Parts: sequence; C-alpha cells; structure tokens
Amino acid sequence: MEIGFIGCGNMANAIMKGIINNHLVPASEIIGSDLSTDSLNKVKDELGIHVTTDNKEVVKSSEVIFLSVKPQFYKSVIAEIKDLIKDSQIVVTIAPGKTMEWLETKFGKQVKIIRSMPNTPALVGEGITAACCNQYVTKKELDYVVSILKGFGKCEVLPEHLMDVVVSVSGSSPAYVFMFIEAMADAAVADGMPRALAYEFAAQAVLGSAKMVLETGKHPAELKDMVCSPGGTTIEAVRVLEQKGMRSAVIEAMKACTKKAKGM
Repeated sequence: MEIGFIGCGNMANAIMKGIINNHLVPASEIIGSDLSTDSLNKVKDELGIHVTTDNKEVVKSSEVIFLSVKPQFYKSVIAEIKDLIKDSQIVVTIAPGKTMEWLETKFGKQVKIIRSMPNTPALVGEGITAACCNQYVTKKELDYVVSILKGFGKCEVLPEHLMDVVVSVSGSSPAYVFMFIEAMADAAVADGMPRALAYEFAAQAVLGSAKMVLETGKHPAELKDMVCSPGGTTIEAVRVLEQKGMRSAVIEAMKACTKKAKGM
C-alpha cells in the first residue's frame, strides 16, 4: 500500500476522499485501521479501501502513514508502532499541540515527520491545512504530502511556531462561524422567517462574504465599508456589534484556543 491511516474518523475520511477523487492514489493502494468496526465498514463501503483493526499492519504495508487519531491517543499509538517505522517512511500527524520535538522524542529515533493541521470544511472540499516538517523530510517528499493535503482544499507550508495559531484561526474556527450562522438564523426566525430559510440565507451570506475576501483581494474593512451606507441599516447593526464587544470576544476566544493548543 502507498498510504495508510491509523484512525478512520471524519478527518481521515475527508483526506481519503481527496486522494481518491483527485486520482493521486487509487483506493486499492490505501489502507486504514480503527478500533471501531462501524468506522471501518463505512470507509470500506464508501471508498473501497483496505481496512484492518491492526495498526501494525498499516505501518508494515504503507509508505506514508497518517496518524489520524485523537491527540490523547498519540502516545499509546506511537509506542505501539515506533519499532516498525522504517527510515524511508513518512509519518503525517494531524493533532494540535503535538510538536515535532515531542513526536521525535516519543519515536525515540530519526523519523520523517510532517505535522499538519486541517479543518472540518475538508469534508466538503473547502478545507485549509497548514503543514511543516522536520529535517529528515526532503522537499520532494514534502511536496508530495502537500499535494495530498490539497486534495480537499488549500494547503500552506508554515514554520512550526505558527501551528498553534493555525489551530485557532482555522482548525477550531468553523465552530465560531457555525455559532455566528446559528445566531443570525435565530434572529431571522425571531423576526418571522422560517427556520430552514433562515439557515440558508445566513449560511449563504457567510459563504459569499468569505469568497469576496478571497477573490477580490480587498481588505475586510474595505468590504465592510462598501456595505455600510451613511445613516443606513448596516452601520446601525455594526454599531451594536461594536458596542457588545464582538471583536474583543473573537480575539479573546482565539487567544484562549491558541493557549489550549500549546498545552496539549
């Protein structure tokens, strides 16, 4: 097998789909392991990959290994597989807070490690992932893994000291956006709009606004000013958001998120 996954949850599923849909590697060259037979049956039925409950089998048969388990399981999983990792294999992590220094210590030997931080919009092909690597990974190897990570959205190679910031600005931020959409929909419902329609209008407004930032190249403040007519409805709403401390709340939430990531 070319690519293996230890853990077959939602994020692993998104990465696999990106790999297969972009014809980077056929499903027949992907293997995944998981403790949950339900998760294994799901990816096997949906994607046609090989599955197993044995993490060691994944390591023995893969050139690139994604550690796609929860951060709290990294220590035990690494202890289980570290003696099987060969010099030629690449280990890709997706866990917040697990630095390359920590990972290298747990493996106890020279291992090619690429640390990545994707986010859940990967499930709809609109993710953004940050990646960095240790000194044992060649540029060709890094480029190959980045091509995999671009299979479900965008990917940027960043210095490792920014990885915890990535957690707050993209890894965790979909939750903030979902809360914002829900709050907007609640307000629309309070003013008489049916619930399903309120979610559609709120979500599409957020999607379109984000696309404007990415595609126009204009500063978000400039785009905001374009909507705020003198004495109009939008500037009145912005006034209330400022009065209620929206910016400060977002900044403080993200700083708390970054701090938490550093301590994991």
